[in-house]
Amino acid sequence: MTEQKPIHWDLPDPFTLEILVVEDDTDELGHANNVVYVRWLEDISWAHVKSLGMTWELHEATGKAMAITRTEIDYLAAANPGDRLIMGTWLTGFDGRFRSERQFQLVRPKDGKTLVRAVSTHACVDLKTQRPSRAPKEFADIMAAACVSGGKGL
Repeated sequence: MTEQKPIHWDLPDPFTLEILVVEDDTDELGHANNVVYVRWLEDISWAHVKSLGMTWELHEATGKAMAITRTEIDYLAAANPGDRLIMGTWLTGFDGRFRSERQFQLVRPKDGKTLVRAVSTHACVDLKTQRPSRAPKEFADIMAAACVSGGKGL
């Protein structure tokens, strides 16, 4: 068994996703490409909201979705093929109407190093028009209950 360093999460009790870096994730520099990190952020975001009950079926039933309006990523260290990583995420803000915020932290357990920190903001949109729309009560209830304090906030 490989010894692992303790993970020092930025916020308590993250929703996590395990990631194995594969050759297809890398670029000419031999490390994970920046586009791949964005995919990982998207993967964990959907997994997290689904675990909270914001399934695609609920999105379709309400005719609404939370669309990304901004993503800010700090690349702190490289991920390489064969690295086993853990991505953590938290909902850190919801204004009760339209906007939400999510934070991320990507850690390599082998050495306990944080490789990436990121923040994304989202706006509720109507699925048909793709224009801003008030979040339905179902979304508002889920997001308000899932928000953690201590994040950057909206």
